[in-house]
Order: sequence, then C-alpha cells, then structure tokens
Amino acid sequence: MPLNWKTGGVLLGAVFFLAVLLVKPIGVSTQFVILDAIIGDIANPALIQATEEGYTSSNAYLAKSGGKYAANAANPLNYSFVFVLAMALGAFLSARLRGGVGAAERTAPALWRANFGDAPLGRYAVAFLGGFVVLYGARLAGGCTSGHMMSGMMQTALSGYIFAAGAFAAAVPTAILMYRKEA
Repeated sequence: MPLNWKTGGVLLGAVFFLAVLLVKPIGVSTQFVILDAIIGDIANPALIQATEEGYTSSNAYLAKSGGKYAANAANPLNYSFVFVLAMALGAFLSARLRGGVGAAERTAPALWRANFGDAPLGRYAVAFLGGFVVLYGARLAGGCTSGHMMSGMMQTALSGYIFAAGAFAAAVPTAILMYRKEA
C-alpha cells in the first residue's frame, strides 16, 4: 500500500528534525565524493595517506579541511556514509514491497508512461542522466537539496530559502516541459 504524501512528509520532517537535533544536519552529495575516493584509493593506494595528525591525500579536494574527506574515505563506516547507503537500501526495499522491481505498471508512474512509454531502459537512462546532472550541480553549488534546502530551512538559514526558491523556479518549468501529456 502506498504511503500517503502527507504522512510521508511528516515522517521525513521528523527524521530531519531528529538528525539535526541528535547528530548533525543532513547532506548527502559529499558522500558521493567519498565513494569516489574509496574507489580511487583501491585503484591507487597512494591516494590517501595516514599521518600523525590524521589523514591527507594527494588530491587537493580530499586533503582540504585538514584531511576530513580523506579520513572519511579511509574510514567510511561513519554516520553520513552509512546514511546514504541506508537511503539506497530503503529505496530498494520500498520498490520491492510495492510489488517488485521491474514491473512497469508498478514502478513507473502513469504520468511517466503516458509521456515516455514503458521501456525500462529508457527510465534507467533518464534516471541516471538526471541523477548525474543533479549531483554535478550539487557539487558545483557546494551541497545538495537535502543540505542546502531541507536542513538549511530547518535551521532558518536565509540561503536555504533562497536555494528552495531557485530549485522550484527551475523544477516547475522543467516538469511542465517534460510532462506535456496527462495520465
């Protein structure tokens, strides 16, 4: 049974509130950089080095902030990285509980099927491309929607509200262009 959007919104708000209250604000785009660093360190063991002060890297981005990113890549079982892995696992479990991964009538919304058809390869390609563009933009902006908008607004940061206005100013016209047909 699908979760009502209002209930889901309240639950998401509660999770964000508890995360900010108990641990730290939520932000996930940096964890993709950490994943890249983990893979990079496997391919090139000289990428991350342990020092007396902690960790550093031959990569300037990983070495910044006193080697914080290099340390997270060297020891990835931290709150933020596990949180991102849990999000992916939760999405997979949600799809399975909804009736399985791969059934077009269950996994693709009717609005998507009306505009783009049922081909799973097309959905995967668009999802990958969209994710790539969003992640690239998030890194370019120094953070993602969860960090800038959701956590930022929860902390009443003006930048969070400005980011939200910009995100919706771009998202609404994009959705109108992409979804011209109604379900």
